[in-house]
Amino acid sequence: MIPVHGFKGETVAVLGLGRSGMTAARALREGGATVLAWDDGAKGRDAAEAEGFEVRDLTRSGALEGVITMIVSPGIPHLYPAPHPAIRAAWDAGVAVDNDIGLFFRSLGYDAPRTVCITGSNGKSTTSALLHHILTAAGKTAHLAGNIGRGVLDIDMPGEDDVVVLELSSYQTELARSLTPDICVFTNLSPDHLDRHAGLGGYFAAKRRLFAEGGPDRAVIGVDEDEGRFLANQLQEAPVDDRVIRVSIGKLTGPGWQVTAKKGWLAEHRKGRQVASVDLRDIPGLPGRHNHQNACAAWAAARALGLGPREIEAALRSYPGLPHRSQRIAERGGVIFVNDSKATNVDAASQALQAFRKIRWICGGLEKDGGLHALQPHFENVAKAYVIGREADAFALDLGSGVEIEICTDMATAVSRAAAEAQPGDVVLLAPAAASFDQYDNFERRGEDFIACVAALD
Repeated sequence: MIPVHGFKGETVAVLGLGRSGMTAARALREGGATVLAWDDGAKGRDAAEAEGFEVRDLTRSGALEGVITMIVSPGIPHLYPAPHPAIRAAWDAGVAVDNDIGLFFRSLGYDAPRTVCITGSNGKSTTSALLHHILTAAGKTAHLAGNIGRGVLDIDMPGEDDVVVLELSSYQTELARSLTPDICVFTNLSPDHLDRHAGLGGYFAAKRRLFAEGGPDRAVIGVDEDEGRFLANQLQEAPVDDRVIRVSIGKLTGPGWQVTAKKGWLAEHRKGRQVASVDLRDIPGLPGRHNHQNACAAWAAARALGLGPREIEAALRSYPGLPHRSQRIAERGGVIFVNDSKATNVDAASQALQAFRKIRWICGGLEKDGGLHALQPHFENVAKAYVIGREADAFALDLGSGVEIEICTDMATAVSRAAAEAQPGDVVLLAPAAASFDQYDNFERRGEDFIACVAALD
């Protein structure tokens, strides 16, 4: 655990007592702070009381008297669609609002390790895990935390020569008061969490803040969308500026530092000259164009950390992949079963549909804003769609024409029907293009149900 510095003898409130909130409370107490804890759910409050924290309703009049800072968990709205009442109370009382990411950076001190922060709409988990794998395979001591795995304050205090890899969501980058990463990575941008950020512009602004206020030494920017091009242009000072590394799954021109993966071939260019190349197409842990983009981003970050092309390539080939992200879980009678439950939005699902051919596609769930029309260009790869979810009929209607559809509602039925109709060479793919909360607690539970249903096939 990393003890939080700067609050010894002070009173700090923690709002939200999930993984990050409880870790922050423990780290604050370890650093000598008095912690007041609150969660809207009784389960969280009971857990805090069991660990000896004082539980206090932070919305109550006078509850913030003597409090210097409020630490807010990522899941709690702090501005849109409406601030939590406790946050409004903090504003009124003049109490600073921060999160565990801000506490992490302010607690590192002068002998801080190198820190790589990775954000974006899709691919940030894979990019983070892949970079961590590359560093570990190269013999470096690396820590993986943030929006993936452990809470950022839950890792052991890193040494000066260590590398900390943090996956950060827009919820985390938007609120952190202290952001001092060495390297920042922006994978891509597609519409997501729009209610939480009052639209796409607010969503991008939350991501951009990591770069604009973080002031990294190096920035790895995916430039396949206009937002990435805009961000790269804002950060560069000249056409040849090695502080910015552009990443694309297409062709890039110009004299700067670039890493591309056109048609599955990763190529690194510097000052107009190719310095390395790797064929990604036969790497089982990185299937499809979207994973090739992730590989480019991780490659660029590893190169910025001083690793050589050969050791990075070797690590790419040994990467096992992440659960629920293009995860190949079984092959039965020539039919491959792939779990991409993390494809919770249209952009992620479209990437999954481009990664395979002859797809028996399991999709559906809690549909997000923006509709499903962007998936239609990829229906040529889909033999049939099997729709799950409590609103499966509406989801199927929104898919429109161009693909055969069967309403299955539940996972077991969808897996059974897809497996029964699949032919050798087909891929049964779970890529929901929707959130899981209509039927599951999270996308992990949905993926686990898919795996269990596949295992239960005769």
